Amino acid sequence: MKIMVIGSGGREHALAWKIRQSALVDEVFCVPGNPGMDSVGPCFDVDPTDIQNMQELVLQIVPDLVVVGPEAPLAAGLSDALRARGFDVFGPSQRASQLESSKGFAKDLMAKYDIPTAAYGRFTDLTAALDYLETQSPPYVIKADGLAAGKGVVICQSLEEAENEVEAMMTGKFGDASSEIVIEEFMEGEEASIFVLTDGEGAIYLPAAQDHKRVGEGDTGLNTGGMGAYAPAPVVTPRLLELVQTLIAEPLITGMTEDDMPYQGVLYIGIMVTDQGPKVVEFNARFGDPECQVLMAGLPGDIVPALLTCATGGLALGHRQITDMMGLQSFQPSATVVFAANGYPEAYVKGEVIRGVDEAGAVEGVMVFQAGTDLDDTGQLVSNGGRVLAITATGDTLNEAFSKAYAGVNHVDWPGGFYRRDIGWRVRQ
Repeated sequence: MKIMVIGSGGREHALAWKIRQSALVDEVFCVPGNPGMDSVGPCFDVDPTDIQNMQELVLQIVPDLVVVGPEAPLAAGLSDALRARGFDVFGPSQRASQLESSKGFAKDLMAKYDIPTAAYGRFTDLTAALDYLETQSPPYVIKADGLAAGKGVVICQSLEEAENEVEAMMTGKFGDASSEIVIEEFMEGEEASIFVLTDGEGAIYLPAAQDHKRVGEGDTGLNTGGMGAYAPAPVVTPRLLELVQTLIAEPLITGMTEDDMPYQGVLYIGIMVTDQGPKVVEFNARFGDPECQVLMAGLPGDIVPALLTCATGGLALGHRQITDMMGLQSFQPSATVVFAANGYPEAYVKGEVIRGVDEAGAVEGVMVFQAGTDLDDTGQLVSNGGRVLAITATGDTLNEAFSKAYAGVNHVDWPGGFYRRDIGWRVRQ
């Protein structure tokens, strides 16, 4: 088989790395990829949201499966365009991916399907939004409706702060993404990430993961795209996963199919574990980053049959065989630590030389997935983004996985970068 992986981040590097291990796969192509992905298979410098050029490239390569990693190409309609050309695609349609590309759309669907989530209001009018704030109590959760690279959620402690944030968003802080906003009730509890592979009918539940969104240690500072993760997350007990399945995943998948927008791909369910049970924080239309890195590292088997069946159908019939091929019952505890550029998630410098990546990857059980990287004119690896490396490790226990990941981190020589030293603080001993 020939498989094309769309994207250039750590998530896509992990997917390409895992896919290439399959005995079913002869070649992996990456678009646009990064220096790390180039070692997995050839990379093509095409913008994944440029639907016309993407179609031309796919027609040249003729892959047996296209795996769409990030949300932007899905929101732009890439999966629809490729399916219309007769290609199998792992990734939801443009309409279904509104679960992520529109917070308001997702909240309205949850209301329609009676899925537990925070109370909310949707607003396109600034005055109406400010009036709604007056009826709420702090903390205030303000969300840009559209895609904002994981940074469109702000929690405000005072009414004045919330009013300023609402005004900033609705007057262009995130461009068109925040021309509409959602104001939500603040939920108390512990967050976790649930990933469901689905063809719109059947479903496979991957081990729960826990991300670390805040930039600073002790879960302080600004929200980021994710500073580290681990799996499995002990907070998601078997009973809690059953509740997520019956109260959230099944009603959503069934409802979307009945509403003529079947969901095919991976469904990311961000939950808050509250005293009242699990409630949805957000849906995403793709694997989380950096959760994908720990999931791909921890799965001992073949992920390709699951990806292909999600794209083509028949997941319910082949469920047992596919989960056995994945090695789902033998998942290894895994952890990842993100190395980010100083200043992230705000302004940061690019082009700084990074050394020691090969040495980090040589530590037993460690994989280094690249994200915001590039090569300079001399062939040296340099930083080219906010989140740059995801040093990922597996172990017999979570503690061992954390120890190995940080051992890998210690080999990286990059004065222009930083990382959190407390990833997994809830479960580390």
